Amino acid sequence: MPTGSTTMLDSVFKLTEHNTSVRTEIIAGITTFLTMAYIIFVNPTILSTTGMDKNAVFVATCLAAATGSLIMAFMANWPIGMAPGMGLNAFFAFTVVAAMGYTWQQALGAVFVSGTVFIILTATGIRSWLISGVPKSLRCAIGAGIGLFLAIIALGNAGIVVANPATKVGLGNLHAPQALLAIFGFFVIAVLDALRVRGAILIGIIAVTVLSMLLGLNQFNGVFSAPPSLAPTFLKLDIAGVLHGGFIHVILVFVLVEVFDATGTLMGVARRAGLMEGERYKGLGRALFADSIAIFLGSLMGTSSTTAYIESASGVQAGGRTGLTALTIGVLFLAALFLAPLAGSVPAYATAPALLYVAGLMLHELLDVEWDDITEATPAALAVLAMPFTYSIANGLSFGFITYAVLKLFTGRIKEVHAASWVIAALFLIKYVAFG
Repeated sequence: MPTGSTTMLDSVFKLTEHNTSVRTEIIAGITTFLTMAYIIFVNPTILSTTGMDKNAVFVATCLAAATGSLIMAFMANWPIGMAPGMGLNAFFAFTVVAAMGYTWQQALGAVFVSGTVFIILTATGIRSWLISGVPKSLRCAIGAGIGLFLAIIALGNAGIVVANPATKVGLGNLHAPQALLAIFGFFVIAVLDALRVRGAILIGIIAVTVLSMLLGLNQFNGVFSAPPSLAPTFLKLDIAGVLHGGFIHVILVFVLVEVFDATGTLMGVARRAGLMEGERYKGLGRALFADSIAIFLGSLMGTSSTTAYIESASGVQAGGRTGLTALTIGVLFLAALFLAPLAGSVPAYATAPALLYVAGLMLHELLDVEWDDITEATPAALAVLAMPFTYSIANGLSFGFITYAVLKLFTGRIKEVHAASWVIAALFLIKYVAFG
């Protein structure tokens, strides 16, 4: 018999309608959290290079991730985890502050303004209109491209793929215990999932983590720690400092990357989760609004742009289908404020097998690309290839859109192109021509 709390959760998140359960959703949320928990340590490290207080950024990262995930849970009922984005924090720290010479307070101001623009684009329906112009071939490419992007992250975290000055990338040391543990974890996940064992991905992550500790490769740092103060970054953004001509292109880049990184992730993961009605995404408008608000609030707390995480695909593969997965992620990020040592006990090479396994599954999206039509297939292929090779979902989308527009234009098939596709292609082209 269902309990009162189970009935309430079913009512709020429509679990029965999505053919899922409380247990499955919680396991999916834990799985996603474990694959994206690295951000609570990586983000402070990156942003502290600008002079920001590292401990305050740690708190801001946890709070932004929790807030964004909770908004996604209750507003959109989607199984998507939110947190400060990796590419966006690098642009914030190494381009806007380090290369261009702006203060971190001004950079936060730019995030705030871009978040405001983002909300306006979403509330007015302009963002949905832009998304409606995404052709089917590129929609399929988004999921597959994100899969390859996950793959290169996973292989890098495991030490299986490494930098090579002669060939750009090369094979790492497969005798290294981290690589061997990652390979072991991958086979554990694949075998268990093939046997339809629930929570296969989570079991694989835990197995690698425990083995790592037993072998002395990963240190257990305890359980509890009091959260540091948020004061050094809270409401420290300099909005007035960004409202001049010199900062327009910075805001434009933030907006473009936020729009298409987040949109690409939302669409790719949503397809994987089966949140489709024909060619339409169920609740996409609410999901877009949720991640727009998350960017805005994150800037107030003191972190770079918050975005939907591609690692959510691992939770979806574990069975996550509703906002209860996102709620679980949000609660765990709040718990991470007090359990930072424990959360840090899961090494990157323990989550790498999960990301790699999901990456392979997401390549299935390529089956729906119209490979017999060069004007559809070529942009899709370029988008898929550019995402991992430029380490950016946004770059993959931009290459795909520009190529799509050019091929349709010069083959006399202009009428097949949605007006939004022309606008998107033009914006990306302007970005590369004017700002590099």
